[in-house]
Amino acid sequence: MIADTLPETVSDSARAARARAWFDTLRDSLVAAFHTLEDEAPADLYPGEAGRFTLKPWVREGGGGGVMGFLHGRLFEKCGLHVSEVHGTFTPEMAATMPGAQDDPRFVATGVSLIAHMKNPRVPAVHMNTRYLATTSGWFGGGADLTPLLDWQRRQDAPDAVAFHEAMRGACEPHDPAWYPRFKAECDTYFFLPHRNEPRGIGGIFYDRHDSGDWEKDFAFTRDVGKALLGVYPRIVRDRMGEPWTPEEREEQLIRRGRYVEFNLLYDRGTMFGLKTGGNIESILSSMPPEVKWP
Repeated sequence: MIADTLPETVSDSARAARARAWFDTLRDSLVAAFHTLEDEAPADLYPGEAGRFTLKPWVREGGGGGVMGFLHGRLFEKCGLHVSEVHGTFTPEMAATMPGAQDDPRFVATGVSLIAHMKNPRVPAVHMNTRYLATTSGWFGGGADLTPLLDWQRRQDAPDAVAFHEAMRGACEPHDPAWYPRFKAECDTYFFLPHRNEPRGIGGIFYDRHDSGDWEKDFAFTRDVGKALLGVYPRIVRDRMGEPWTPEEREEQLIRRGRYVEFNLLYDRGTMFGLKTGGNIESILSSMPPEVKWP
């Protein structure tokens, strides 16, 4: 199906299939890890039954589709975890912005995306997305970032921030020592709300249209980003989920979530790409928190 979609000059059919297989594997590993956390969450803070992901396939009218995953649990207030593979033809407007698409607008894109909003205000929200896109050129993109919702956690020297950045550094440095400082800076620039003059969270790494000239190296790096997230975020959750919270902290969490909504609707490139290419609206907007306030 993918091979029939791509230009003859693209040898990326097998590469797209390999990337999709990895994204499925990462999704399954995250599902298992989050189910374990739901089971381990202390009952006095999180009453009720442990939550489980529901997986729902979807088909894109223009070609391809994916599997949406949603978890509404006692610890994970709302979590979206989706894998997709879409293909087709860019509109002239989109083709003009995509490398390799000006002369031939056919494309394939595959990726995995995660967003977790936690019931406990002391447990940070997290976002991760990695993807592969091919026209007559091919490249990887994505990254991971952490969003603490309480002011005392939103410092770069806070323990969760330090642990998260060390994990992202560990994903980058074996491939190229220059990548972590570069991708950290790109993350800080990207996940910033100009209208409020403030960052969305404490950052992480972000890379877009990444093509070092060595596809295997870039694919290995993208896998390591997913593995790093899988290693560090459950550890942060496990360390924080036993801490009780106050009504005031819950209020602060809900107000801070408003910033998350503002960024995703005003600036997020993934949201714009999904909407402009006929993606699944339910999964595209699943990054929205389940409850939010504006003062």
